[in-house]
Amino acid sequence: MTTAPRVALIHALKHSIAPIEAAFAKAWPEARLMNLLDDSLSADLAREGALTDAMTGRFLALGHYATATAADAILFTCSAFGPCIEAVARAHASIPVLKPNEAMIERAVTMGKRIGLLSTFPPTLASMPPEFPASVQIVPKLAEGALAALDRGDRAAHDRLLAEASRDLRDCDVIALAQFSIAAAAPLVAEATGRPVVTTPDSAVDKLMRLLKAKA
Repeated sequence: MTTAPRVALIHALKHSIAPIEAAFAKAWPEARLMNLLDDSLSADLAREGALTDAMTGRFLALGHYATATAADAILFTCSAFGPCIEAVARAHASIPVLKPNEAMIERAVTMGKRIGLLSTFPPTLASMPPEFPASVQIVPKLAEGALAALDRGDRAAHDRLLAEASRDLRDCDVIALAQFSIAAAAPLVAEATGRPVVTTPDSAVDKLMRLLKAKA
């Protein structure tokens, strides 16, 4: 690849944009990024309570738009939409299409058998555990009220609630932060639990870098 690869970032929460841009800036600043945001997806999922065919169609439309801009890869940052993202990956098999969690899951399972899964968005704790191999035990934990705090602009309260909730995961081998929007709280969670912490943005950038440089 003679020019830096173009990576389409597709978001269902506006809070996911800054963490993934920060991870690219730190690990792979040469990559050319484009952001696509539809924050009604998360609101609609929370209201409907389940993924629908119509939602899959919306994801396919976003994937088609991204590839029409000549994206070399697509990274979804919305952790509650696994089956929708898999449909996009099937439709665009010629380029890497990553679920937000897959690289972090690959990393976490090398670090222990009992994995704490910390989230602020209830649908994520329903959709994400089946993505882990059956050989590990997942301990899900919701940080109640944290996403609402972030929505009203109170990052400090959001991070404090995450750290408090994470204390219930101190008997895990490793703690996986289930969303891009909570990655910045990793140091606080590590301090509160004394456990190693893995995040989605850093893991995803590392995997994309390896995939795209291998294709170059």
